[in-house]
Amino acid sequence: MSKIRVAVVGCGSISKHRHIPEYVNNENVELVAFVDPVIERAQHYAEAHGGKAFADYKTMLAEVKPDAVSVCTPNYLHAEVSIAAANAGAHVLVEKPMAVTDEEAAVMIEAAQKNGVKLMVGHNQRFFPPHVKAKQILESGVLGKVLTFRTSFGHPGPDAWSIDGAASWFFRKPEAIMGAMGDLGVHKSDLIRWLLQDEVAEVAGFVGTLHKEGTEVDDNASVLLRMKSGAMGTLVASWTYYKGEDNSTILWCENGVMKIGTDENDQVIVELRNGTVEKHKVGAISTNEKQLSSGVIDAFISSIVNDTPVPIPGEEGRKSLQVIISAFESQASGQFIRMA
Repeated sequence: MSKIRVAVVGCGSISKHRHIPEYVNNENVELVAFVDPVIERAQHYAEAHGGKAFADYKTMLAEVKPDAVSVCTPNYLHAEVSIAAANAGAHVLVEKPMAVTDEEAAVMIEAAQKNGVKLMVGHNQRFFPPHVKAKQILESGVLGKVLTFRTSFGHPGPDAWSIDGAASWFFRKPEAIMGAMGDLGVHKSDLIRWLLQDEVAEVAGFVGTLHKEGTEVDDNASVLLRMKSGAMGTLVASWTYYKGEDNSTILWCENGVMKIGTDENDQVIVELRNGTVEKHKVGAISTNEKQLSSGVIDAFISSIVNDTPVPIPGEEGRKSLQVIISAFESQASGQFIRMA
């Protein structure tokens, strides 16, 4: 079987740490193009892995005609590049948030359907071993119904992570549109929907800029969520966890509590009301300091090779994005926002 010819658009940190090395490690992939307005970055990867370097994605799509494209650009370009790739007949893997408006997300989904290509959103939290194990435990019924929860994602911010440091596009509102919520919060809205197999019914949010100087994008958010099941909880996203990255989730249920990512040795801990305690060592959650395989690339390529549905389609990315957008609406209006 011929290999899947993949182009990577955007050669920043997420490409450097996740997309490119994971494509390189996938035997079904041939990397054929790298695109970045800073052409030297694209040239670096083309020299290392083969393929051609481009400064412009439209030229690349016309010239290379890739089978699949990873969209790793600043947020405001996610929709534009994804739609162009789909219209060029390429399958699309887009980083989160998949778009910056619900309207953009809808057009992306439509473009993929119209062109008969796959659209997957890179919500890697669904693949982390602790989250996979937690979902299995929830589905077993041992904990009963989830009543309340808190899910959190905080780290020191893009100035510590992005390839451009403090000069990163993450801090420029016209390019990022949203800050910690688009970077981290959308991961957790996706995770809680997936873990609970439930949709968000109502949102109230405090979203603001507390400490990152010289930026208009949010660096912190604390959000209340009420699920359709009635479960209530909090979602926290922060770029100011300067000491101690947090990517943990706790679920308080009828029959006990499940702690996910709160202990580095036992990544999933179940404490039942009957006194039973189960500790599961299932593998760590990836951090900025310790990059682990995301599982996203392999799942995307597998769905193309086997012509099966992608595990995180555009429709899922859109629902997770809607939660974040509703939090911004709540902050702006001072009102609870009811989800459709």
